[in-house]
Amino acid sequence: MGTKRRAAVILLAAAGITTGAIVSWAGSSGAATHPTSPQPVGEYATWTTVFTGTKAGIEGLTGDNRGNVYVAERGGGDHPCPVWRIAVANGDATQIGFVPGPCSPSGLAFGPDRRLYITGADAPAQDQIDVLTPGNATTVATVFATGAAQANGIAFDRRGNLWATDGNNKQGIVYRVGSRGGAAAEAFRVPPMANSIGVGRQNGTQQGTTPNTPNPQDIVANGIVFTQDGRIVVADTARGALWQVRLDSGGRITSPTGCDQTYTADTLCLDDVLLENPALAGADGIALDAAGRVWVDANERQAIVVVDQHATMTEFFRNPVDATTGRRNGGPLETPTSPVLLGHTLCTTSSDGNRRDNFPDSGGEVTNTGKISCLDRQLDVPGLSLPVR
Repeated sequence: MGTKRRAAVILLAAAGITTGAIVSWAGSSGAATHPTSPQPVGEYATWTTVFTGTKAGIEGLTGDNRGNVYVAERGGGDHPCPVWRIAVANGDATQIGFVPGPCSPSGLAFGPDRRLYITGADAPAQDQIDVLTPGNATTVATVFATGAAQANGIAFDRRGNLWATDGNNKQGIVYRVGSRGGAAAEAFRVPPMANSIGVGRQNGTQQGTTPNTPNPQDIVANGIVFTQDGRIVVADTARGALWQVRLDSGGRITSPTGCDQTYTADTLCLDDVLLENPALAGADGIALDAAGRVWVDANERQAIVVVDQHATMTEFFRNPVDATTGRRNGGPLETPTSPVLLGHTLCTTSSDGNRRDNFPDSGGEVTNTGKISCLDRQLDVPGLSLPVR
């Protein structure tokens, strides 16, 4: 079993979340107030590191209904990318296959056929999505879809279609792939932060590899999930926002698009923003619980935030301030990237990026290789039945 770390955890009251008009960011968040989040309930619990990467990093995470999480490590260069199954109870890791190199996986999810679908194959273009039938260390993932440049987050709709975000492509494209695979098609776009005519903005003042070095966070389509009523929710990393998209019975987009002619006609309108808030800065991977609430890894802030269907936001957890350095880079979160709910258990990956609240990245348990951490205390709100589609 990995290292246990004690940190202030903001547990959600009653059925999982408190509600109200004013929040105090006391406890793990320090003494400050913000007018848009409910009052959290502070209590202490422990996180356990159940997996520590040894290669070029990890990001995506999924799970099954037997208490296991799954992750694909980035191999680095032309090396293959191993795929692991980790038992949360004891940290036992078993390699169940690999993605041929070059590869740089960012997301993975179980499909309706109970196979694992993995983005980020065929690096550096990363325009290929592979599929893997879990086996052993020699089991090879094969090509499922092509033409999804920089595919990142991944989710399945009720019809078995695969949807993926474009991540580092930074155009805000959400792709759709039919249940039989093949070429990916553009379904819609989240408005990008910058384009050829200068519309949008760049966060050039965000802290980079040295204090105040420009290092824009301009990914606008990252984590993606389907709600139980069939809506799509997309995490906007750059804005610190969640977008929601409605579909008709045939799977066609019905949410408003094309409001701003400086963007492509399939670009979402501002009416489609579910919530934008500084507390969501760096919104990365997202997950749903059984009540339809969205759990967000806010990677810029070393935080996990929960947003309900009415856009009410609750900060669930944020790294405590180190008494010596005054920073939040000591863990347990080290640039959180992908949460998952295994029944009542919450786990998340950390990619250990060298920016914002994780700067410098040498302050925590890992450096660049990434890790998976799970909350030792069970949550009151169960996760969705797994595998999540």
